[in-house]
Formats: sequence, structure tokens, C-alpha cells
Amino acid sequence: MIHQKLALPGLDRTRARFLEMLKDRLATIAGHAIAAWESHKLEDVNGNLGRARGMLCQISGSAGSLGFDDLGQHAESVEKAIADHLNGDDADLGICPADLIFHLDHFVQRCQALIETHPQQVKQAC
Repeated sequence: MIHQKLALPGLDRTRARFLEMLKDRLATIAGHAIAAWESHKLEDVNGNLGRARGMLCQISGSAGSLGFDDLGQHAESVEKAIADHLNGDDADLGICPADLIFHLDHFVQRCQALIETHPQQVKQAC
């Protein structure tokens, strides 16, 4: 069934737009991660983590339907780790755990590698 989805007309253009948007979203996610890490104010830490989580949710929701199943699962995993922190006992401490930063960094690196392996599709989106 997934192979049929990947052969739909116009899907290449949609995948190219997704990869182009992914480049922009990565910068935003990284910015939220850095802001959460550097802040000591509860609302800044949790707000930035929440915004990164929202972007990860968008990525995980569309990646799988475009044939990037592993990326979608990875985004969902990082999203869940953030949710667990925000709903956990330490959420009111105003700290960003280092393991979340490592998860976010690994996700960003993985996305960058994916974009680099599809340069022609990214050019098509421009």
C-alpha cells in the first residue's frame, strides 16, 4: 500500500516542499532547543520545549505519508520525550534536561543528512 502512495502523481513535488520546509523547521527547532537550554525561567524553558514539540508533531504527522517513515518515527520519539518531561515531576523546575538536547540535536543532524541525500528534490521546491 505504501508503495502505491509513493507513486501518486505530484508526490515528488510534495516531497520536495516537505524537505524544503524541513530545512526551515530544523533551524527553528534548534533555536527553541538552545533557548530552552540557556534559559533559567520556567515559562521560557517549557515554552520553547513546547514549541519544538509542536513542530516535531507536524513533522511526524507528514513524514510517514511521504515515505520518510524513519524520520516520522524519530520525530515522534523526540516529541514524546519532550512531552514526558513537560508532564513529569521536573517540569516546574525551569531546567532543560541534557538528554532532551541530545535527542533534539540527533534529530536535527538526521534531518540534515536526509536533506543532503535529496539535493535534487530540495532544488525542485525552490
